[in-house]
This record gives sequence, structure tokens and C-alpha cells, in this order.
Amino acid sequence: MRCPATRARTGALLAAFLLSTTFIVACLPAHALPANQWAWISGSNTPNAIGVYGTKGTPSTTNVPGGRFGAASWIDSAGNLWLFGGVIASGGGLFRLNDLWEYSPAAGTWTWVSGSNALNPAGIYGTKGTPSTANAPGGRQLAASWTDATGNLWLFGGWGLDSGSGEGPLNDLWEYSPSAGTWTWVSGSDMQSTIGTYGTKGAGSPTNVPGGRTNSAFWKDSAGNLWVFGGHGCDSTQCGLGGNPSLIMSLNDLWKYDPSAATWTWVSGSNVVNASGVFGSRGVPAATNMPGGRGGATAWIDCNNNLWLFGGSDAYVDSAGFFVTDGYQNDLWEYSTSVGVWTWVSGSNTTAPASAVYGTQGIASVSNVPGGRGHAAGWTDLGGNLWLFGGFGLDSAGSTSYLNDLWEYSPSAGTWEWVSGSNTVNAAGAYGIRGTSSASNVPGARSDSTSWTDSAGNFWLFGGDGYAAPGTPIPLFNDLWEYTPATNASSGQSGCPSACKHERGDGETDRDEPRHGHREYGYHEREHHSQDCDDDDDREHEGGRDRR
Repeated sequence: MRCPATRARTGALLAAFLLSTTFIVACLPAHALPANQWAWISGSNTPNAIGVYGTKGTPSTTNVPGGRFGAASWIDSAGNLWLFGGVIASGGGLFRLNDLWEYSPAAGTWTWVSGSNALNPAGIYGTKGTPSTANAPGGRQLAASWTDATGNLWLFGGWGLDSGSGEGPLNDLWEYSPSAGTWTWVSGSDMQSTIGTYGTKGAGSPTNVPGGRTNSAFWKDSAGNLWVFGGHGCDSTQCGLGGNPSLIMSLNDLWKYDPSAATWTWVSGSNVVNASGVFGSRGVPAATNMPGGRGGATAWIDCNNNLWLFGGSDAYVDSAGFFVTDGYQNDLWEYSTSVGVWTWVSGSNTTAPASAVYGTQGIASVSNVPGGRGHAAGWTDLGGNLWLFGGFGLDSAGSTSYLNDLWEYSPSAGTWEWVSGSNTVNAAGAYGIRGTSSASNVPGARSDSTSWTDSAGNFWLFGGDGYAAPGTPIPLFNDLWEYTPATNASSGQSGCPSACKHERGDGETDRDEPRHGHREYGYHEREHHSQDCDDDDDREHEGGRDRR
């Protein structure tokens, strides 16, 4: 299925993670990259680059955010990419940020817009519902994000700092006005580790609110509602094993936020942690179907407002009392917002680590499937196909670590295609010449990157974290990449999708040591992005992910 398009060619960027909501895409005259090629656009080709902030509010070609993972993203009506927070390395430690950046693809400049250039800033909440230039969310990672119809940027939860500098899973909802330069605390608590108020399933209420969480999947539908699924966090009764928020369990609750009514609705799933999945029969929707609790899943939304969800991992305490994440999953799900049912579409129906079947590069097949993974980037192209890049998971040999494989899923054909990148873990990047695309260019293996989709259907990727050999620092990237999928050219759409909006959201990360077969909760989780085409019935969105 395809979203309508106009004739003007665009080169706008879309923020973060493809979460399925609020990014508005602008139609700008743009450079056209050759199909199926990556171009390194900005930032360093070496990890752990220090940020250059410059003067707040002043764009410069020398400005650039520092290397980080788990940042939130948006895209505005002018096609500018927005980036917020994430985790940065400094002095051997990991710290959370609340800096807000804007990147102009037309000018090739970054602007430090808002927030602090200090480490671990606490939130400044002000009065709920009252905008102020003094307000600012605390430093955080892997929050959900989307853009509304008026161009304002929204931010929910993640793992970060509250009003008292306490650190944990958050459930605060924020709105940023680019025109006024103000943040508004809209909903939720100003304290971390707050349990949820679920109310009655299916009934919206101003007193309902999800519990603090990170590493959720998220989308925005064509009506402007925000959807949030699962993650790692607090349910209706507890926030972490034994009250320890660092030992956060997995959620499978689905929520909808209506900005016009200012209400949250618990739509489906359980109000307690660690719910098992109910797969039913592959390809058959059922009211009893439900993905199991997880964090770090990738999300997309299609032109019919169906929500798509892939992979992620659950978290639990094993028989020895250790908190671990289970094997990364590769199940693909579709949720019909009109009917209210989940369908298990593809992948494995077990929680055991799922290996990849790559097949032949460039050849789609019903037997192909990405390996189980979390914290991958996702996009939707102009033809309605779902794209998946990298993350942390399993390769063709069953090894678990960082990935840089690029996949395309066709909902109409029901096939996965391995498009580019390596079928083994920890592949190095090939940068080539800055600003010049090449068939040999490819970002290195990474997870918890930030992603956007522009109105021309080009994919953008920023930063993330990669493999570190034992005893070496975790590499955090600040490179910005652009990719043009061949589907856009073959679709015959040479311009902006009509009234098309994109959005992304992915999760959080916090880790002290290199990842091997599993991840600890405190290191990362991501969200997804979404895109929607606001033209009559046809909408498209992408969702978000988080790694903490």
C-alpha cells in the first residue's frame, strides 16, 4: 500500500526513531542520492567524539552533538531533524543529557537549541500545564517522541533524572514549542519510579497514566494519538524487583494518549509485569493474541493505521537470583487499531534466541528472517515496506552482539529481504567521502541509534553504541547518515507524500561493560519511529524503541 504523493522533490529529515506519530515532513528542494546507497553526511568517523555546542540558538557548520546513544528525535514541517538527550561517555562513566539540537539538511548545520551542556541535569518541571523558557526535562535516554499537527514536539518517559536528581524510569509527558522556545510539563509525575494508574481497559480518563518506563515502542496515528507499548518499567503495583528500579521487568501493556482530550487509555495487554505472549495461529488475528512483555522492540505504522512491532527482549530474574534479559526475539506483530486485535505475522513464537536466515542478499524470500534483536532502527518507505537496521542480536551463525544488517519487509508479499550490511556481528563501518554516497559505504554495527524518515522517503541515522572489546571504552558514535531505498524510485513517487508526517522513538541504554549474550537492564533500550500520511484514509507512521 502506498501513501499519496505530490510532485515536488524533497530532502527533508525525520526524527527518531520512526515512531509512529508527530513528525511533520516538509517539501524541500533536495539532493537525490543513488538508490540503495549510504552517504556519511556529518559527524566523526571515529567513536566518542566530543560535542561542539557553540552558542545556544546559533547554527554553525562546526557545531555537532557528541557521540551518544538512546536519543529521542523529531522532524519538523521545514524538514529539519531534531535530537534530544541520550547517553554520553565521559571520564570512564556514562551520563544522561537533556540537550535539544536541530539539524538543517538544507544548510548542513547543527544548532544547540535548548537544555544544558552539562552531565546528568535534573528536570525543571515548573507548574504542570504552564509553558516556560525555564522548564526542561531531565537528562534521559530511550524516551518516546512524536510531533503534533501544529509542529510541537512531544516527549514521554525514558530512563533519566527527575526533579530531585533521582534516576529511574520516568512517566512524565512533555511538549516543546519550537516557535515559543518553551517546554511544558503536561502529564505524569516529576519523580522517577512511579507506578501506573490503569483505570478500566478501553476507557480514557484524566487520572489514567502509564507507569514509569523506558525502552518502549511507540507510534502516532493519523488522528494524532500517541500509542505506547511495553518497555521495561513499572506496572500497577510495583516498580522493579523488590522495589529496586534498576531491576525493572518487562511490560506488554498498550496505551493511547489523546492530546485533544488530555487522557490516557489502557487499550490492551496486562497491568502486571512479565506477561507471556499469546501467539495464536500465524497470520490469524484474534482477540486473545498478545505479544509478551518486552523492551527494545522496533515499531512502524502503515497507511491503514495498523501498528507493527518486531523483536526486543524480556527481562526477568533467573533461578539463581540474577537479573537478566532473555534471548532476543524476532517475532513480527501487527495490531489493528480499528478492530483492536493483534496478529502474529512472522518469526518465532518462542522466547529462545532466534537465529537469522539471511538467504541471498537482494533476494526476498518467505524463508528469510532477521535474527532476534533489540534496539534496532526502523523506517517505512514510500511503498509501505518496513525497514530494519542493526541493533543488538543474533547473526547468521547465532553469535550475539552488534549488527549492521539492513532488512526490508514487504507486508503485501510477506517476505523479508537482506538488503545490505554484514550477516556477522561487529562489522566495521565504511565511511567513504563525507557527503558522497557509494555502494561500498555502510554504517558500522550499532544499536540504540536515532532515526528519521524525510518526506522524500530517505532514511536518516545518527549515532548509537557499538562493540567494545573487554577492557576498552564503549564506542559511542555521532555520525549522521542518509540512505535512499530503491523502493522510492521504483514507486514512481518523485516528491513529497501528501501531508505526510513521520515520527520515531526508541529507547534507552545504560551499561558499564561490553555486551555478550545478554544485556543488563541499566544499559540500553530503544524505541521506534513512525510516519503517517495525512491524506484522507491513507496514513503511514513509524514507531519507536528504547533500550533501558
